[in-house]
Order: sequence, then C-alpha cells, then structure tokens
Amino acid sequence: MRIIVNGRNIEITDAIKAYTKEKIGKVLNHYDQIQLIEVVLSVIKNPSVSESHTAEVICKMTSGSIKLEETAETMYAAIDLLADKLLRQVEKHKSKYIKASKNASIRTEAVPEEGSEE
Repeated sequence: MRIIVNGRNIEITDAIKAYTKEKIGKVLNHYDQIQLIEVVLSVIKNPSVSESHTAEVICKMTSGSIKLEETAETMYAAIDLLADKLLRQVEKHKSKYIKASKNASIRTEAVPEEGSEE
C-alpha cells in the first residue's frame, strides 16, 4: 500500500509530508483492501481568497475508488478535514461492500414445499 503526496503551487516539506502520511495512513487500519492513496496539496496565491489551501485525495481500492477534496485556511486544517472525510467514506464503502457480498450467496436455504408433510 502506497501513499503518494504531491503539491501544486507549494513546496512539499518533510513535515507536511509526514503529517499527511500519518493522518491519511490511519484509514489503513479500518479497511485492508486499499491499494493506493494519492494526495495532492495545493495553494491559491490570491490574497482575497480566505480558504486558499486545498487538499485532494484519490483512494483506489479493489472494489472502486473514492475522490475527495477539502479546503481550509491552513494546510494542516485542510489535511485534518480531508482525513476525517476519507475515513467516513471508506467505512461507508466497506459496509456497502460487505453487505452486498453477504447477499450474493451462491447457496440458498432449503425451503420445504407446501403440501408435503412428513
């Protein structure tokens, strides 16, 4: 499982990279079917924009993918919001996937026919 951290209009420091991997990496404890997580951090350098830091994530799993985006005043706040949102979405996806796999059983229960008594 890999976590890739990229930046747009921002230099990714070791501190931001480690913080991102720590926060986003907590998702791996909840679902083991994740293959790749790609995080893109970007900054809008316009002083009139109040929430100029954006964090985007693409989480690729064996049964699909999740794409999320969060914006905040600081990069660390955007990463925190994104990590919480990703965790909720992964748990939702996991519960849907487990529920669907339980209903798609090959075996069926043996139902006695009406009128036949033993």
